[in-house]
Amino acid sequence: MANFNENKVLLICRHAKSSWPDTGLADFDRPLNKRGERDAPRMGQRLQQRGFLPDLIMSSPAVRAQRTAEIYAETLDYPLEDIGYHQQLAEANWPQLLSLIQQADDRYRRIFLVGHNPECTSLANVLGGLTLRKIPTAGMVALSFPFNSWTELHEQSGILLFFDFPKNPF
Repeated sequence: MANFNENKVLLICRHAKSSWPDTGLADFDRPLNKRGERDAPRMGQRLQQRGFLPDLIMSSPAVRAQRTAEIYAETLDYPLEDIGYHQQLAEANWPQLLSLIQQADDRYRRIFLVGHNPECTSLANVLGGLTLRKIPTAGMVALSFPFNSWTELHEQSGILLFFDFPKNPF
């Protein structure tokens, strides 16, 4: 089991698989499809088995990301009303995402970020010095940082704890 007692831990999560049931539906309003509704609880259970319990969940307000964050929160006994929804997570590039995280209160040791690709993959690659092609839907990258303050996060400062996704054997 991974040790999550590092100073700061960031879990970067791409939302679960979404659906295109209605071609007239705006991208922001797309819900999860059956696979997404199946994969998100499984990935939440994997987090629980690893002992990862977030101090703060930040999510894009897009329907598919919001639902993914809610499923993880329910699985991890995190209060739904404490999920922070940030429009930036729906439309920002990785430097803007980094800035959002750097503004987090330092009392939070473990932050769980639920967002979109390609931004999630870019953020993970930049912070962790990784070369991931893409984080799959419902995939997640956990990075630890040897800092006491989120303001200290910078490029290649993270240490990879794990990279997991639904089709990865667990």
